[in-house]
Amino acid sequence: MPRPTEGPGVTLAERLESAWYGVGRTPWWTAPLALLYGVLTGLRRALYRMGVLRSVRLPVPVVVIGNLTAGGTGKTPLTIAIAESLRRRGYRPGVVSRGYGGSQREPVLLGESPDPAVVGDEPCLIRASGVAVAVGRERPAAAKLLIEAGCDVVIADDGLQHYALARDVEICVIDGVRRFGNGRLLPAGPLREPLSRLARVDFRICNGGAVAPGDVPMQLQGGQVRSLVDGQHRPLADFAGQDVHAVAAIGHPQRFFASLRSQGLQVIEHPFPDHHAFARDELSFGDDKPVLMTEKDAVKCQAFAQPHWWTVPVRAVLPQAFFDELDDRIRKVPARRGGAH
Repeated sequence: MPRPTEGPGVTLAERLESAWYGVGRTPWWTAPLALLYGVLTGLRRALYRMGVLRSVRLPVPVVVIGNLTAGGTGKTPLTIAIAESLRRRGYRPGVVSRGYGGSQREPVLLGESPDPAVVGDEPCLIRASGVAVAVGRERPAAAKLLIEAGCDVVIADDGLQHYALARDVEICVIDGVRRFGNGRLLPAGPLREPLSRLARVDFRICNGGAVAPGDVPMQLQGGQVRSLVDGQHRPLADFAGQDVHAVAAIGHPQRFFASLRSQGLQVIEHPFPDHHAFARDELSFGDDKPVLMTEKDAVKCQAFAQPHWWTVPVRAVLPQAFFDELDDRIRKVPARRGGAH
């Protein structure tokens, strides 16, 4: 069952998020803070437009993937899907990330087995798909490591509001169920930037739910689970009708829980804060019921996994026309900059 939005144990962040999406009211003090937030972020955007703050232009095309709302919308599966599509078309893509949730600050190119506690969970998940990944607080510097490693397209994961890195293509991912909530800026609503920002992006990707005119539909598809201990795969349907512990430390845990319920599983919910660093005891629930978790969480739990722990991989499915148009825009980048094809 969904968690309550009031009472003991419910955090301020949870109460605010519930109010953003129609359950309860936002406190009065969020309105002046949202006004201040809007002024400051608007000033920052203006300083970049006027050239007072400078964006770094890389010698290769840059594709930025982000969202307007706080919390998860499905950016990481989309990032992997785009990187895989570009590789099939002959590109050598690399992904740059801030590495949120990790301790790494200086730019670094990830090796084969990165530590999520150091570089963050999402970069580890993307690196596991075989894509080159660099992390660092200074994204332009991290992106340059990818270029030095031979990448000819840079994908910036969760970079829509990070204007220090100049971009050629912008992609905004939208939660198709929750959309933009009450349409207000943080902390009175979920928006990082005003809705008018949508008019300047190249693609709007709608993850599930109702697709609005102009949106590109995306679905996250699964169907298999993988053991964290021995890597064996089983159909998710094998757990239908069973009680399972569902663990999610993502931006919107209810999406994961709902996807399991849609497959007939009896879900015992265990939501954690996004990017939570798990300890072994936190996943000891006093029984041998299967524990199912997202791939992003599994990379942090692999070292102390138990035989009844499973991860539920998903892949982003989008129309082929989207990948064709993205390819066309990337190929036109040198021409737009005045260079050769």
